[in-house]
Amino acid sequence: MNIKNLFTFLMLILLSFSVCSRQIIPSEPKINAKSWILIDATTGFVILESAADMRLPPASLAKMMTTYITSNEIKNGQLKPDELITISENAWRKGGARTGGSTMFLDPLSKVPVIDLMRGVIIQSGNDASIALAEHISGSEIAFSDVMNQQAEILGMTNSEFKNSSGLPEDGMYSTARDLSKIANAIIRDHPTSYKIYSEKYFEHNDIKQPNRNRLLWRDKSVDGLKTGKTTEAGYCLVASAERDGVRLISVVLGASDDETRSRESQRLLSYGFRYYDTQTLFKSGEIIESGVKVWYGKEDFIDLTIKDNATITFPRGAKDNLKAKVSINDTLEAPISIGDELGKLKIVLDDETLLSVPLISVDEIQQGNIITRLLDWLVLFFTNLLS
Repeated sequence: MNIKNLFTFLMLILLSFSVCSRQIIPSEPKINAKSWILIDATTGFVILESAADMRLPPASLAKMMTTYITSNEIKNGQLKPDELITISENAWRKGGARTGGSTMFLDPLSKVPVIDLMRGVIIQSGNDASIALAEHISGSEIAFSDVMNQQAEILGMTNSEFKNSSGLPEDGMYSTARDLSKIANAIIRDHPTSYKIYSEKYFEHNDIKQPNRNRLLWRDKSVDGLKTGKTTEAGYCLVASAERDGVRLISVVLGASDDETRSRESQRLLSYGFRYYDTQTLFKSGEIIESGVKVWYGKEDFIDLTIKDNATITFPRGAKDNLKAKVSINDTLEAPISIGDELGKLKIVLDDETLLSVPLISVDEIQQGNIITRLLDWLVLFFTNLLS
């Protein structure tokens, strides 16, 4: 074998090792629904999406906003879990047993604890329970819908408009898969105690025991939420979340043809994400990222830089060795510098694509030096710039 052939042979071997080190990711699954999205709950990274910003009726997925606001009220001390709510004639008439829709089977003028109504909304998808909570919190369902829209704006749900607390069909009410993933993530992040209710399989009220409509709770032990929805216009919808080995994913499937399809397609999305993607913290909050960075005109000459929050990213499995951390420091750092001042950037890059960019901040405070120190630094900078 001559030198040229030997070189080619060695290059092929090296290339094969490089290819084998990266897991092959198949093409995205074809999901039988109008719209869907799959995100990592920690990083917000979108793993898969299709028509995720298409405006569609949210059906009972709107109830996630109702329970989120209720949880906020409890957290802020405005409501107590055992506080009794009187069920109005309106809640019974619009969402009770006589409607034929999803109901908690509440009796008019009965008194029901807030926590039971929460379970009625989450597990039984009770329209009557949703209306009762809305009326108690805001006085009327119309007023509550204003709160829903204000909360949606705070959460960055820029493509949603709520008209009622239950998701019953109403002109002008819509949301998107992307927005619904945001409210789901907010529930998990902000109200872990309330979120546990989403994993409960049964709830009984008025001697009527109803199952949670989320079939994945029975099929996949890693799934612990969230909410189903169904109307003629919206089709069959499901927001699901699962956690495996410390990684949590959220899937949203809108406009499936039937109950089995929404469950199956949600499972396919979650399985794809867990199989082919990983989420890891590469640098921790407070960890020194860059040490001994030159500072001019200060009492001290050098400073260390860190990050405020964990640098956590989602990336294709097998690609960790190809990740690169790139540090850029602002030109000519000058005292005074305060703790937490932004002095540069840390970027995590994969194949020239920036996955994360976070500020580098100062660990310590550096005060200005005396006039002699500042003069000497000025002279050094002057001649350095002159010669460069």
